[in-house]
Amino acid sequence: MDHPETEGVRRIGPYALLGRERAVGGSEVFAARSDEGLLFTVTVVGPELAGDPGFRDRFRAAVEAARVLSGAFLVPVVDADADAPVPWLATRFTAGLPLRRAVDRHGPLSEPALRVLADGLAQALAVLHAAGTVHGEVSPDSVLLTMDGPRITALGMVEATGSPAPSPTGDMFDLGSTVLFAASGGEPDTGALPVSLRDVIGGCRYPEPPDRPTAEQLVAYLKHQNLPSLKGRWLSPAVTADMAAATAAVGSESAGGGGRGPLPPPPEIAAGVGVSRRKLIIALAGGAAVLGGTAAALALSGDSSPAPDGRAGGPGPTERPASPSGGRSTSAPSASPSSTDGPQPVVLAGPDAVKAWSEAGKHAPTCLEASDKVVMVVTGTATSFLDAATGKSESSPLNTTNQFGTSMGNYPTAYGDGVFYLLCDTPSQSGVLAAFDAAGGKAKWATTLADVDPGGGTHAARYVSNYVAVAGNTVYVCGTVLKIDGKFSAKDPTTGYIRAFNAATGKRLWQVKGTDINNVLVPPTGSHLLAASAVPGRKTGRVQMIDAGRKGARGWKLSVPHTSYYFTTGWPLTCYAAGLFLFAGGNGNTLSAVDAATGSEKWHQRFDAKNGDQVKIGTPFSSLDGATVYVPVGSDLAALATADGTIQWVAVLDGASDTGTTNQFNASAALGGKNAQCSADTVFATDSAKTLWAIDAATGRARWRYRDPGQPDVGFMWTVGGDHVFIASHLTMTAIAAHGR
Repeated sequence: MDHPETEGVRRIGPYALLGRERAVGGSEVFAARSDEGLLFTVTVVGPELAGDPGFRDRFRAAVEAARVLSGAFLVPVVDADADAPVPWLATRFTAGLPLRRAVDRHGPLSEPALRVLADGLAQALAVLHAAGTVHGEVSPDSVLLTMDGPRITALGMVEATGSPAPSPTGDMFDLGSTVLFAASGGEPDTGALPVSLRDVIGGCRYPEPPDRPTAEQLVAYLKHQNLPSLKGRWLSPAVTADMAAATAAVGSESAGGGGRGPLPPPPEIAAGVGVSRRKLIIALAGGAAVLGGTAAALALSGDSSPAPDGRAGGPGPTERPASPSGGRSTSAPSASPSSTDGPQPVVLAGPDAVKAWSEAGKHAPTCLEASDKVVMVVTGTATSFLDAATGKSESSPLNTTNQFGTSMGNYPTAYGDGVFYLLCDTPSQSGVLAAFDAAGGKAKWATTLADVDPGGGTHAARYVSNYVAVAGNTVYVCGTVLKIDGKFSAKDPTTGYIRAFNAATGKRLWQVKGTDINNVLVPPTGSHLLAASAVPGRKTGRVQMIDAGRKGARGWKLSVPHTSYYFTTGWPLTCYAAGLFLFAGGNGNTLSAVDAATGSEKWHQRFDAKNGDQVKIGTPFSSLDGATVYVPVGSDLAALATADGTIQWVAVLDGASDTGTTNQFNASAALGGKNAQCSADTVFATDSAKTLWAIDAATGRARWRYRDPGQPDVGFMWTVGGDHVFIASHLTMTAIAAHGR
């Protein structure tokens, strides 16, 4: 038969084609009716794709995998023919309106509708990922809005195209971008997201795949927020009316197309379910690679002039990096200081690490914390303590769990003075701060974190715990305050909080909150904390000292100009060393060092690319003794003397990432988390090629590298304790000595 593109063709397989909806991804989507009078959506594969020698086998396998999937938010595949002259696929006809059309015509969705959208998409992806498959093209075109929730269409199509292999973390990035589209009307502005979704949807769009939540974690996150359920219809009257009009239009076409009499009320086709080119926004958030793809060179300004006032706009739409074709990799040029007397860059190269021990467990860890003697391993089912020297269990597992685990925006574990601290859940209580004796793994105390402000009413709010830290005899829990009165404006900045607890007893000492506390740095010693404000758009933000000795009283404040894509939890990028707070400012290319007690600037250092392009530094971190600060800049890692900012050495990555782009340090593109850590004489850092490097802190040369060919797609989890690094990959825990022996 002729291809349906030809005028006059009205039938394919057992289906009468009622009308073509659109051309997508080289294929055509039709409303169709079976001989029994039932309605379906039929996707007819385009001639170019059908002519690909390997397409039909891939298509057949993908359809078989999709046919067995079922879920409340999936549009199931019901029929297909990979061997027909023109291959086709049929799905159940579902009443609805494509998300893109709904937003283009009627504007962004409301906060309750966005929550329904995020939850439905996450539940659908959880079904797919649990079955060992992925979608690969979650987008405003493949999401259908129906009266009882969203639906994901296009099952079975992406895997058959032969495009670069999709992944679960790629699906989560697409989910985040789709919800952001629905919240902003198409503009890539994370400030348009409701506060209740801003952190988790922002997390879905983190540049580094391991830091993104899983679909199950997103479902659990939304459930644990315990916000009021939506009353009545989730879509606006305008969208509902548009659905009715589309239903009537398809109904008229169906009734006149075969003389079979009235059909069941036929809604609009799930249009746009093909494979479109991804247009994704990656929020580089101050830790991006050098614009233009070159590595950074460090320019020593050596002056104390004010940091430059950066006003450049945020990054525009970019395509998610694809896997390299033909196995070709892209290397990043080496960087070197621009000053004539600066150290020469050292290209990292080293032998494979020698494992001290490796042990298999029953459940994949969600977070790790370690001392020099004990490793705390937390999973979604229990908390265990392992002997750091052997990997053997120290005690019986406890029933405390953490489903969300460690990510860029969450760090639920801490260690200090022989005690582990954990934000966790128990079988009878969620939202618990617990302390465990590292020597025996026994619980010392547990404190329930209040979910809402006392008094309730219209001013009630819920406290979401993002991370825990310990300094001396005080434990700090920091996070975000969410409104639960249903009122929200996209212009509202995030409200953060700090809670202080007695480390020995768990008794609450004090609490502060405000929009000037978007995120908090807790130094390992002293009573001065550093908080960064949350500001919308391109307004000037600030950092300020929080005086823990005065129960959280605000101290000095400094304005920090920034570009729009710094507006997220984790900005500014901060660390503490030898009595100084260090943070990224200016255009994101300047590291400022100020006295923690007074806020007076001691020095600042600007980072420039040797070709003149703008650079963005990542998360700085310090040596254990505070004498050295390490600054990741794209493919470079620079060691600076804390006393005056003098560069000691520069280590450079070579080769390509696992997606074929320029290899970078993960800490270069991260807002938070711990993508780089130190022992007494070794710097540990991961890169975008899924390699962990052990770097000699004195010379910048690699001691060893760790790679695991069997690691999960999201990479491995790791932490440092004493002179060892501990790595969780799938169900396996591995220990490696800092010196690799």
